[in-house]
Amino acid sequence: MGPAELGPGCPAGPWAVGEETLLLARPAPVCRAQLESLLEYISSETSPADVRFFLDVWWEVMKHREGREDATVAAFGALIHQHGGEASPEDGLQPPKRFKGDPGTPPAASGVPGLLLKGLKQIQGSVAQPRLRCYALANLAELLCLSAGLGAGHGPLPVTEHLAKLSAMVSLWSSDTDSQYHPCGLAEKVREAERGVSLLSVTKPSREELLGGLDLLCSLLQAWGEELQDALRGSEELCFESYRLLDTLSTLGKSLDFLLETGDLGEGETRLVLELTQLTRDIFRDTSAVLKDLDTSLVSSVAMAIIAQRLDRHVDVCSVFASEKTWAFSKAWVECLVENKALFQSPELVLKLLETLVNFATSHHDKESQELQMQVTKAIVECYTELSLSDKNKVISGVLVSWGGPGLSQNIQVVREGFQEDLNVTLNQITKSVSDEGLTRAVASVARLTLLSPEATIKQVCHLAVVNLGAHHFLAQILCSFPALSFLESHRDPGRPCSLVLRCLEEAVWGKLSTVREEEQFLQFLAFLMQPGSATPLVSPVEVTKAFVLPYLKSDSPQIELSLQILSKVLGIPSCSEEHWIKSCHPFPLILSLCRLLDGYTKYWHQPGEQLFPSLETKDLILNILCQLCELVGPETVPSSELWVQSLAWLHRKVASLDWTVGLRLKKLYGDHFKNEVPATLFEICRLPEDEWTSQSWPAYGPGSGLLAWMECCCVSPALRDTMLALLSVNVDDPEEVNLFSKGFLVALIQVLPWCSHGEWKRLAPVVEQLLQRQVLHVPYTLEYVQHMPLLNLRPFACHLQLSVLFLRAFQLLCSCSCSTWLPPEAWLHVVQLYCASLTDLLASIRATAGAAPQPCTQELSFVCIQLFCHLLHVAAMLPAGGCGEPLLVLALEVLSQYEVSSKADASPCAALHRANEGHFLHSITDNLGHEELRSTLLQKLSKLGTCSEH
Repeated sequence: MGPAELGPGCPAGPWAVGEETLLLARPAPVCRAQLESLLEYISSETSPADVRFFLDVWWEVMKHREGREDATVAAFGALIHQHGGEASPEDGLQPPKRFKGDPGTPPAASGVPGLLLKGLKQIQGSVAQPRLRCYALANLAELLCLSAGLGAGHGPLPVTEHLAKLSAMVSLWSSDTDSQYHPCGLAEKVREAERGVSLLSVTKPSREELLGGLDLLCSLLQAWGEELQDALRGSEELCFESYRLLDTLSTLGKSLDFLLETGDLGEGETRLVLELTQLTRDIFRDTSAVLKDLDTSLVSSVAMAIIAQRLDRHVDVCSVFASEKTWAFSKAWVECLVENKALFQSPELVLKLLETLVNFATSHHDKESQELQMQVTKAIVECYTELSLSDKNKVISGVLVSWGGPGLSQNIQVVREGFQEDLNVTLNQITKSVSDEGLTRAVASVARLTLLSPEATIKQVCHLAVVNLGAHHFLAQILCSFPALSFLESHRDPGRPCSLVLRCLEEAVWGKLSTVREEEQFLQFLAFLMQPGSATPLVSPVEVTKAFVLPYLKSDSPQIELSLQILSKVLGIPSCSEEHWIKSCHPFPLILSLCRLLDGYTKYWHQPGEQLFPSLETKDLILNILCQLCELVGPETVPSSELWVQSLAWLHRKVASLDWTVGLRLKKLYGDHFKNEVPATLFEICRLPEDEWTSQSWPAYGPGSGLLAWMECCCVSPALRDTMLALLSVNVDDPEEVNLFSKGFLVALIQVLPWCSHGEWKRLAPVVEQLLQRQVLHVPYTLEYVQHMPLLNLRPFACHLQLSVLFLRAFQLLCSCSCSTWLPPEAWLHVVQLYCASLTDLLASIRATAGAAPQPCTQELSFVCIQLFCHLLHVAAMLPAGGCGEPLLVLALEVLSQYEVSSKADASPCAALHRANEGHFLHSITDNLGHEELRSTLLQKLSKLGTCSEH
């Protein structure tokens, strides 16, 4: 059966099953020869069926795309290329109609576009029906649009226009019973429509063919245009062919403008293009409205068919599908999403789906809508779960930008329901299985929770990091896997955005830390968030300082000590830029706040009982921080040298009203701008250079207070301590001056001791040792605790014994009637702790001295230990009752243990007698102690030593 025997609008015999595509599967010379044969075949006694057959072949040739053949065509092409030729005419593929060509005639050299143009010229007189004329003109215009002479071709349409076009085509086919695609299903119609709008033909017209085609189109429009305009004016008469003509001529019109600008045309060619341009405009003047009135109701169905079949533009269509809210949550839409989840696994699509979900959830609250939301939420979360970690962060970032910290849970009820329980269970499982191997799984679990409710997830992680022993590092690693959480919120104050993570820490943890261990874990957790190693920090030192330090640097703040520990941590973090981050944290007011805290310590033991104030242990932390700041804050932290001087002057003026020692601690910052300001009485005992030092008169430092000021200077820093020792002026050749100095030293010592922090006392204690060694300080050793005159060499231990006696004399003075009400009860424990720390260091020094002696000195070591033990019990007996026993007991037991070691090492003939006598002496001294708990524990220890058990 040949083409002439087919009815109008019907597939042309064997060509209906892909003969047009089989044609292009053949080698190019054979393809041209076959096409020429076809042209000769249909040009004789041409019928409407022949015209349609020719136009169908033309249309299929343009829609053909390499690599897109079906299995039959691919197999045919492979077979042809394998044999290197074409099937013979007798194989039945070419019907015999009225073919008069000579099979032996070689194919013309013209290309496929030229042959198509030639064919149309030959049969144009036979193209009589308006529908076929539209078809012919559309094919011709489409072919010309593919020409390289008209630019790079019209690029892909925006996806919304693409969908509208496909929808129009499918609608036309569905309503047109004469269309060959009318009986096809939606999927097949969409597939065919996309072939028709995505022309990338391999057969592009040459320049000569282009100009010939333009001339042909111009003549045909002149001949047929007026008649066609009448048919094109009414949308009710529109068929696929007429729609395609209007659409293609619209595209061609734009291409002609490009050709006029860049085509390098001759005079006649320009005239032709201008005439054709005018013709297309004339047609569109009355018919352009028809395209706007096309039915696009099938757009959503077309889009879903594209997605389901993975057609060419399915990626773009997925984007429209995810964000088009008018389609969303229909039954078909939900089914399409669920069945094609794999196509939506990108951060952009997940975010669009989330936005569509939120939009729907805020306006639909019925039960059916809730069920749909659950289905869609589940599908979106599954898409999100398949993303890489970096893509998940993109999604989280988008969620935070769109909906802030509460995230999806703020708007979607189905997300809120059961979320807290899910959160608790998931994170509790994570904290119970802390391991490096489990980090990836834990991050994946937290990623899902963070998508649904970032704020709630962060808060729970922060809470668990504090209360779960040892879990803080692992949980910090998990959080730092999400750099998107470094999100800055601006809803509180648009001008001062705040870190989401820090806000969550403040609300979930800050002010709720109940133990020292929790505070330690909080500090380490926070430190990791600022310095996570290879990961991106979630919070910056500046943010942490502004959130947890600056608002709390007041002596009466409950968080003051923790804030200072945080400040110490952040100052240890190096700056990421040349300009140190401290500049943005108001460094001079920060320094002044620390100075005021230090000033408060001068009244530490006389603060009102109900008033909060950081402990003396915290004083060392403040001093270290102040030292760090003085190192970090330099002229480069302010914009100009003039501003630097003004800032220093402001600080100096403010500090002038504080205790004078505070200013000495700022010397590194002051540099040569200001001298050290000290009490005038210090000049009486020191040779101070006046170019660096200046005297001030303060009422608290009257006559005889020079040594007190000198000792306070020694507490400031090791460098200033060494300066004070070097500048001290005492005439050792004058016995009276040495005696006066020694008495004054003891008085000054007890005035300074209760106010010293542990660090300050560590700096001051070596001063006492040096003065004893230089024999500037005279402390005679008495025989209060000697039962028999020892015939021992105690010279190596002279300073140790003198120092122990000096401490004893200090406590005797502190506990005397004149000073009995000077210190409050809580101050005694601190003084005893400093005393015990010094005696512990003294005991270590005694051991070192004995170990370095050329001859064994076990008896001497035993004697010194006994003296230290007796002095210690003497101090214990003088102290006010209660609160001081524990540190004294620990030290006394340590002294007895050392005595036991040295006593057992004594190999002299009378060693047993010595032990018996010493045991009896120690037992009697201890037995007289009034402190019941201390006495009973020490007696038990002495009995275990096996000394003088008969007593």
